[in-house]
Formats: sequence, structure tokens, C-alpha cells
Amino acid sequence: MRTILVTGATGRVGRHVVDGLLAAGVSVRALVRTPERAALPSGVELIQGDITDPAAVRRAADGADAAFLLWPSFSADGAAAVIPELPRRVVYLSSLNASPGNVWGDVEQLLRDKDRTYVRPSGFAVNAQGWADEFRTGDVVRVASPEAGRSMIHERDIAAVAVLTLLGDHHIGRTYEITGPEVVTQTEQIATIARTIGKPMRVEALTDAEARQAMLDLGADPILAESSVKYWASLVDHPEPVTTTVPDLTGHPARTFTQWAEDHATDFRPDSA
Repeated sequence: MRTILVTGATGRVGRHVVDGLLAAGVSVRALVRTPERAALPSGVELIQGDITDPAAVRRAADGADAAFLLWPSFSADGAAAVIPELPRRVVYLSSLNASPGNVWGDVEQLLRDKDRTYVRPSGFAVNAQGWADEFRTGDVVRVASPEAGRSMIHERDIAAVAVLTLLGDHHIGRTYEITGPEVVTQTEQIATIARTIGKPMRVEALTDAEARQAMLDLGADPILAESSVKYWASLVDHPEPVTTTVPDLTGHPARTFTQWAEDHATDFRPDSA
């Protein structure tokens, strides 16, 4: 039985990666900060530690055949010391926007000597949960570039592709750009959630300065904050692409944003606060 290390196993994508690997009959090991709070299935071997700690990663990777890597920072600082401790085979959850000089591109470069697969998703549909408080407590959602068009992808589809690539060595050296099945503007995303839960909502645009500050408050450095604001603005006239990679690999259609909203409707209802 193969043993696969999953980092970010308690996160929005990682939990589904764990479930998919267990369903495939794989032995799963998870690197987690607080095992007592992980709430992962009983069959998962828990290793206490942080992904930024090379010694902890070395312990977790010992005897593992492959790893699913989620680097949880807006910066690649520290990754150069950690990546050599991972198993030879690595599937990295990157980004459709990976390029030299940003965190995703930098981590990809650090993995170039591994037997690696890059999974590059578009915008995570699950990031819409950041609007949950506004839905629960008011009738206005404030966003940067409301008409930015994104091919939002369901976290279950990201995980499905990650599991497939972890289980098949023919994916080594490949880069997969994965998206949802359609472009949906941020205004349309908010309207979809509002329609799903039966609560009318208005949309207001953040100024560029407000959008930059929001990124800084999340821990982004000024360069990433600025580039993010510019990227969202660019999507108004040049939306994210739509690929067929998810159905091509998994054999099922990529889930729509409407499906995502239905799956997460309780997160946005006032009585869920």
C-alpha cells in the first residue's frame, strides 16, 4: 500500500484530498499543527508539526512515497529549506497565475528537480466564504472590481484532480490548468448566493486603496497586494480562461458556481452565525 503525505490536510481542499486518497485505498499521513483538533478520519496517521519547519517535514515524509504540497503563505520564504525534505514525488497546488516572481512560480521553481506535477487552479469558489459575514449581518457586499470575470472552481474538483495525479506516475512532469466550467463575474457570484439562500444583496465596489489594504490585512506583501488589485481589474475586460481539464481527467463535468453555492448555502444564512 502506498503512503502519501498530505500537507494542508485540514484545509478546504486538503480534507477532500484526504478523503479521495482513503477511498482509493491509499495510506494517508497528514502533517498538522494541532492533531487533537484536526478532525480527520480515523485511518489518517497524524504527524504534529508545521510545513515551514524542515525537521517536522522530514519526520512526516519519512517512508512516504509521495506528497501533496500546499504552501500556505503569500511568500516563498522558507520553502527552499523545506522542499528537499519532501518525498521525491510531489503534487503541488499552484495557481493559474503562477509566474516567475510570485509565490506560486517561485515554489514551482524550487520543485523543478522533483518528480513533480503542478496543479494550477483558477479562483477558488470557496474563497466566496469571505463574504459570509456580510451576507449574515447585512445586505451589502463590498468587493474589488465587481465585474471581474473568473472561472471559479469547486474545491472538490481541485481535490479530485490532485488525487488522480498523486496516484498515476504518468502525470509526472505535467502541468494542469484547471478551472470551473464557466466565467462568472463577482457580481454574478454574489447574486447566485443571494438567490440560493433567498436574501437580496447589493454590491458595492471597493476602491483600489481599500482593496490593497484588505490584501495587506490578510498578510500579503505590498507587491502582491498591488499585483492582485491590478489582476482583478484586468479581469473586467479579459476574464480568466475556461479549460476542459477537469472533465478530461476525471470523466465528470466541472461543478458550477451554482452547485458550489448550493453546497455551502448554510454558511451564508443569518441563522448560521
